Amino acid sequence: MNAVADGARIVRDGETLRFDGALIRAAVPALWPDAAGRIEGVRRFDLHAVERVDSAGLALLSLLAERCGAVSIDGAPPGLAELRAAYRLGEDLRFAHV
Repeated sequence: MNAVADGARIVRDGETLRFDGALIRAAVPALWPDAAGRIEGVRRFDLHAVERVDSAGLALLSLLAERCGAVSIDGAPPGLAELRAAYRLGEDLRFAHV
């Protein structure tokens, strides 16, 4: 799978979704339909090539992670940790139970 929008890209490689570029509001609407339709069997998100993420990008990642079930997250792009904390998401991008 290759979804490309505003310099952001999602590539399916076996059980891995590799994200590249900036996962920001301008890119998310174009990335979502293709990514959401092809996540069956994904077990890993590779975020090493993500330049930055905003709240829309986090929403994309979180919704995809929820649909995938158990997924590991590799990489920590700028802004991700702060957004995860603000939205009370765990390292797996799912809502943390308090």
